[in-house]
Amino acid sequence: MITFSNVSKRLGDFTLRSLSFELPDGYICGLVGRNGAGKTTLLHLLLGLYTPDEGELLIDGMDYQKEERRIREQMGVVLAEELFEGAISPEKNGRYYGSFYEQFDGKLYEEYLAMFRIAGRKRFGSLSKGEKLKCQFAFALAVKPRYLVLDEPTANFDPEFREQFWRLLQEFVSDGKKTVLLATHLTDDLDRMADYLIFLDQGSMVFAGDMEQFRDSYRIVSGEAYQLRLLHREDVLHVEDGAYGSKALVRNSRSIRKREELVKAPPTIEEFMYHYSKRGEIGRQV
Repeated sequence: MITFSNVSKRLGDFTLRSLSFELPDGYICGLVGRNGAGKTTLLHLLLGLYTPDEGELLIDGMDYQKEERRIREQMGVVLAEELFEGAISPEKNGRYYGSFYEQFDGKLYEEYLAMFRIAGRKRFGSLSKGEKLKCQFAFALAVKPRYLVLDEPTANFDPEFREQFWRLLQEFVSDGKKTVLLATHLTDDLDRMADYLIFLDQGSMVFAGDMEQFRDSYRIVSGEAYQLRLLHREDVLHVEDGAYGSKALVRNSRSIRKREELVKAPPTIEEFMYHYSKRGEIGRQV
């Protein structure tokens, strides 16, 4: 289990504020938010690349200061940064970096390279961005981790490989003992596949919980503008008026559920992010 307890981190003018959540084993967790929301900062904290200024971060009850090596052995990582050496082949990169992991399986790594159609002897620096990320993903799986930490890889994958990628993630967590934390802008995939959601906005945590809880907590409601103006202010996060009616993101309160004249549906992650980012705009919010 990953546990953040009131974790804060300041980087220049940006502060990640008081994050508290527990991510159980066996989940695929989507980490979402606009650029600059704090997603990469959270991942770097999780990977021990940053130390919290305040609060406590535990992984299976361990912290980096006392048991860094044991924690790192459990982490498979794909970051936006290139982690491999460009002048040598993916195969040689695997043998070199794999020597730092007790559980690294070189044969499994080469099997994934073949599955992903990566030329193992080609110079790593000559590969496309998507191919480089596939190499990192193959390596991350081959270290046999308990946790996969993935920072925006899917945007550089073609649609066919994205489906394969998600199948592999589902297989990875299928024993209920492993966990995926994935930062991505492709929220359609998360709507279909994620079990847990963390949404950050301007360094603060807006939501952290399982997808069932997320879908039960909010609604997109549609109706005439005057109907939405009658909603309780404390229920409404944002209203947007259109030529043929109005739409709002609201908390799924008892008073909302009683309004039978409104069309109500759980929001997609993209809808939630859009309306939440617009809250407070003049003429838009109740």
